[in-house]
Amino acid sequence: MNPIDVMAVAYMNRTDEERKLLRLRHELTQRRIHTELRDNNTALLVHRPGGRGLPLWVFVGYGGAYFSWQYAEKRHPVNDAPGAAKVLAEYVSR
Repeated sequence: MNPIDVMAVAYMNRTDEERKLLRLRHELTQRRIHTELRDNNTALLVHRPGGRGLPLWVFVGYGGAYFSWQYAEKRHPVNDAPGAAKVLAEYVSR
């Protein structure tokens, strides 16, 4: 693959990750969880309710198949954004 093709594929993958993070952000916002897209839209910063504790970083990992957090020890399939939002909301509310 030539360098231009490599960059094009990387860009397409990045925009796909952005769409997945945006979908997750929408679901978390409906659950009244404050989030911010960060690092050129490659990560979602999830704030804990009431501002207590440190926020949580969520990434799209494992080849674009999972949302991952907690040092990639926790994960949820990206094709289930509502389910991921439910799990994350419960996780940050503990």
